[in-house]
Amino acid sequence: MVELYYLFINHMHQLFASKVHSVVQEIHAPIIDDAGVRLWIQREDLIHPTVSGNKFRKLKYNLLEAQRQGFTTVLTFGGAYSNHIAATAAAGQAIGLRTIGVIRGEELANDLANTLAQNPTLRFAQQCGMQFKFISRAAYKNKTTSEFLDHLVTEFGSFYSIPEGGTNALAVEGCTEILEPNNAYDVIACPVGTGGTIAGLITSSDTHQQVIGFPALKGDFLTTAIRPYVSKNNWYLETNYHFGGYGKINKVLIEFINSFYATHQIPLDPIYTGKMLYGLFDMIVKGVFQKNTRILAIHTGGLQGIAGMNQTIKKKGILPLINVGYES
Repeated sequence: MVELYYLFINHMHQLFASKVHSVVQEIHAPIIDDAGVRLWIQREDLIHPTVSGNKFRKLKYNLLEAQRQGFTTVLTFGGAYSNHIAATAAAGQAIGLRTIGVIRGEELANDLANTLAQNPTLRFAQQCGMQFKFISRAAYKNKTTSEFLDHLVTEFGSFYSIPEGGTNALAVEGCTEILEPNNAYDVIACPVGTGGTIAGLITSSDTHQQVIGFPALKGDFLTTAIRPYVSKNNWYLETNYHFGGYGKINKVLIEFINSFYATHQIPLDPIYTGKMLYGLFDMIVKGVFQKNTRILAIHTGGLQGIAGMNQTIKKKGILPLINVGYES
């Protein structure tokens, strides 16, 4: 994974300086044909081998703004297997910014060498130069308070702060570039973590289009988080496919992801894109979409997490996810 990164390091400045266009692939399957609908996947995961999908979109204008303001350090937050942490470390190194990751789980620092040996996400981030600060889950809940941030400034010096998951106004601006102008789709679907990606899609969508978000987290509270960023009402969150909540998986989901890859050669992750595609297929079978509906699903990347998730899957006695070279 790290070797792949160095092959593309010189391309990051070029990618940030231009509008990136993603490959779109149509998916053919009997259940889709029987329902009389059409389904395409926009391969945001192919933008860059380590800063891919919505993480590239969210980081683009944030990192450009950090440089514009003269910052040399970027600090952000995340869990031990965070796609955002890995992407920030890689992007920061590529454009010459120091990166600091405030990681949830102080116990991870007790034996850092063992943590890094067992955790491919953190190991990759460290190899990209990221410095870690591990904090308790109780302290993590206060990470946005001025007192906590002041302590971080005292410890690390001046930094440009990016929130957990990367979602802020600049991230939404980056995500508005996902959709091509005047696209012909009736439905736009995407996974939802913190809400920045769907907010960008809603902003750039046409009013006649329906935008459906598939939250990785249990509950409908994300609606409140998304509304301040959007002015349209052509969207909703489909909350029936979280499989129990963030990071929760079962045999049915893993078998679907592996089968989808075997059939279409498109890898999905089990936190976000796997649940979205499972949900879309289930909705198609149930007749939720009218005939001739044209659906575009956004592949938001997140594939770096497959290696770590496979460790959990094996403990459950489930066959692992097909891993297409994302181990580090």
